[in-house]
Amino acid sequence: MCGITGFFSTKRSVSSDVIHSMTAALYHRGPDASGIWLEKNSDLALGHRRLSILDLSPAGHQPMLSSCGRYVIAFNGEIYNHLDLRAKLEKQQVAPTWRGHADTETLLACFVAWGIEKTLKATVGMFAIALWDKQEKLLTLARDRMGEKPLYYGFQNSTFLFGSELKALKAHPDFVGEIDRDVICLYLRHCYIPAPYSIYKGIHKLLPGSYLQLPLNQDFSPLTIPTPKAYWRLEEVVEKGLAQPFAGSDTEAIAALDAQLKQSIGLQMMADVPLGAFLSGGIDSSTIVALMQAQSNRPVKTFSIGFSEAGYNEAEYAQAVAAHLRTDHTELYVSPADSMQVIPKLGSMYDEPFADSSQIPTFLVAQMARQHVTVSLSGDAGDELFCGYNRYILADQWGKVSKVPFGIRQATGRLISKIGPAAWEGIFQQIGKVVALPANMSQKLDKLAIRLESADRVEDLYYSLISEIKHPEQALINAKEPLTWLVKSGLNMSFSDAKLHMMYLDGMTYLPGDILTKVDRAAMAVSLETRVPFLDQNIIELAWSLPLSMKFRDGQTKWLLRQVLYQYVPKQLIERPKTGFGIPLGEWLRGPLRGWAEGLLDENRLQQEGFFNVPFVRELWREHLSGKRNGQVLLWNILMFQAWLEVEH
Repeated sequence: MCGITGFFSTKRSVSSDVIHSMTAALYHRGPDASGIWLEKNSDLALGHRRLSILDLSPAGHQPMLSSCGRYVIAFNGEIYNHLDLRAKLEKQQVAPTWRGHADTETLLACFVAWGIEKTLKATVGMFAIALWDKQEKLLTLARDRMGEKPLYYGFQNSTFLFGSELKALKAHPDFVGEIDRDVICLYLRHCYIPAPYSIYKGIHKLLPGSYLQLPLNQDFSPLTIPTPKAYWRLEEVVEKGLAQPFAGSDTEAIAALDAQLKQSIGLQMMADVPLGAFLSGGIDSSTIVALMQAQSNRPVKTFSIGFSEAGYNEAEYAQAVAAHLRTDHTELYVSPADSMQVIPKLGSMYDEPFADSSQIPTFLVAQMARQHVTVSLSGDAGDELFCGYNRYILADQWGKVSKVPFGIRQATGRLISKIGPAAWEGIFQQIGKVVALPANMSQKLDKLAIRLESADRVEDLYYSLISEIKHPEQALINAKEPLTWLVKSGLNMSFSDAKLHMMYLDGMTYLPGDILTKVDRAAMAVSLETRVPFLDQNIIELAWSLPLSMKFRDGQTKWLLRQVLYQYVPKQLIERPKTGFGIPLGEWLRGPLRGWAEGLLDENRLQQEGFFNVPFVRELWREHLSGKRNGQVLLWNILMFQAWLEVEH
């Protein structure tokens, strides 16, 4: 895993000092080595920070020049099938004389032999790539299929900038960094800023599965950046899978998924450095670890995190799974004090406002894992592929709910809201003494009440579920929410089942925008490479070909994935209510985090900064403190913006 950056200037000559500064800003992504490339006749500079994973020798140094001398590459990621690609090149008798066994060298040789799009389509991996064609004066930027690795780009003061993180772009003297007020609306709604937007005007995120080509032998302005091209589209995979579904029996499907997972996980266990896995004890991470251990001749190193607060601790479940699989397990229990030490780092860690509160335990488990390994596999994306989120269950029940007249639903929602989260919390605490309940039940009920009041169609339900605020402009000053792919296209697509529609929308938006961003920044902050086996395109294609009845059966999510796991781990160690990877945020904001929050939400401070509607924010804060309303998620959005702004200034 590494960090890449670079720039092309139409007005100033390239400077080694500038590209060194931009590259140094990504030190955490690659502490092992640094390299730059200056193409002075074209006013182009490339920078690279290296975290050595494959071929630890200087033969893997970047930026790397092709053997023919035509191409230069700066590459962040891993190509898991690079040995197969080498074999194909050799069979076609177009392979160079290999200098080492780095996947970067393989990728570069493929570009030379096959061109851009054919090479990208042939890869199995995660990546962000900058490829310079010296002959054609053509710069190509590319991003992996599902967006595991980040890549920002855009013009600032006639200089084209790009990089793995915004902090690299900010190190360039031409960077302006004007905050886009309209984009803050999207952030408040989603808890993250969806691609292609960024928090800054003129700077974009390259969409997953696409590449951008910039011919630098022409005159360019910010208005003439070519449109990125898609080399892979999830929509096409979904359409093909639904049109040509898996036709085998349950037993055959279990065998097929087991075999494909083993193959993909086996490829992702390839490393020349210590490797392990995150383990929560849930279905997804337990499956990954079980299949890792099945292919390993020594105990897999596993890592989990726990909380002392009831309803949030999954460490005991992870410990039980680890004991059964006989992994080399390490766990860490987190206190509010531990979290407080992380919070000041979040603004610079994520580079732009980001407010999934599980970013805190994600960072802490990555920090712990990095003390033992350099690479860690995770179970992310299992929910989106195998129908795992609670909202899919709600979608399944919505047909019954929608038969109730809308007026009655609204009245029910208002009644639930009127009782208030504090009272519901007391009720659920009593129920919890008799039967196990998921964490945050009062928060979940509060969300349900809002949906009952506002959602008529199932598409409205989904949009409401992924929106933390219905009208974000109300919370802001002089801001208008931009349109997104989700609003323009995604919500208007036609699926035979609402669960399929939601899974597709989550794969296009929430997964790359929130989940993968969270893990990448948290892990890279401590120089830990993370890998996501479920996002091997072969698994994605298989998953979308499986009939929905194999994913959601008799009210149970991830049915087929569970059957695979039960071959390795007893059912009783896995089955329990889904909790998610969260922290007791609402309680902490009323308790140990209250002083920190008060400082960021100070009325005078908000007025001076001029972004938020001060009465709106203060009332939200007062209602949360009193227990009248559980405003923890929206408050965290605002607090994370404030924390980021503090670092920004």
